[in-house]
Amino acid sequence: MLYPLTLNTQLAVPGQNIEGYAQAIKSIPLLTTEEERQLAEQLHIHNDLNAAKVLVMSHLRFVIYIAHSYRGYGLPQSDLIQEGNIGLMKAVKRFDPSVGVRLVSFAVHWIRAEIHEYILRNWRIVKVATTKSQRKLFFNLRSAKKRLGWLTQDEVANVAKDLGVTPQDVLEMETRLNTHDMAFDAHSDADDDPDNFSPANYLEDHRYDPANLIEQTEWEAHGRGQLHKALRQLDARSQDILQKRWLNESKATLQELAAEYNISAERVRQIETNALKKLKKNIIVS
Repeated sequence: MLYPLTLNTQLAVPGQNIEGYAQAIKSIPLLTTEEERQLAEQLHIHNDLNAAKVLVMSHLRFVIYIAHSYRGYGLPQSDLIQEGNIGLMKAVKRFDPSVGVRLVSFAVHWIRAEIHEYILRNWRIVKVATTKSQRKLFFNLRSAKKRLGWLTQDEVANVAKDLGVTPQDVLEMETRLNTHDMAFDAHSDADDDPDNFSPANYLEDHRYDPANLIEQTEWEAHGRGQLHKALRQLDARSQDILQKRWLNESKATLQELAAEYNISAERVRQIETNALKKLKKNIIVS
């Protein structure tokens, strides 16, 4: 098989200079229909990786063109192009020359799909679109809006009808598109601003603050001391029943204590109830 062009594979990776990358890609000649068919057959039938390389490289210019249409999402153009290139490679792998269509027509879906996934993963910290209808809205709602600002009820109804979703879906996505990520930490000049609502101000974790830990430890020690002091004011049998019913790791049943003290289970329950009342009273008093 004679390959129609010799390619530098480094060109397939866009760097900081997007213009230089685009110019280099444009220097790669396009394939004729016959050349494309022969290369696709070499790949499809013989798994010829050199043929796959030529098919990918000769179509990189189309990835740049498609990625350029997504420049309004605030994401690096080089990343969009690289994701599109991944989609192109997936399309080349799945391309069947016997179907009778050109590779570029087949690859558009795969290129856009990879770019869409990248945008949805990276456009916001919180994912804005998860369902099929939300994904459709995310990429169509901007172009469907005829003016800046919020949609009117008629516009919402028209967008919902055009995209095959409910008006509620449109309103929810419009709200998501009009909100912005908030920095966790406030700007340095906003530290003294009483209206500063950055998450760092109200999501601060005080659980491991040394002062709080000492206070909590001292309070727990105080509580244990109060409990033991109140227990000592009960008679021995009441102390034993409460200890075995509530404080031991292995809790005794009423029947077990009834057998131990040779009394009825109901009598054990009465002693337990009275002891708990006295215990509560003693703790409050002390």
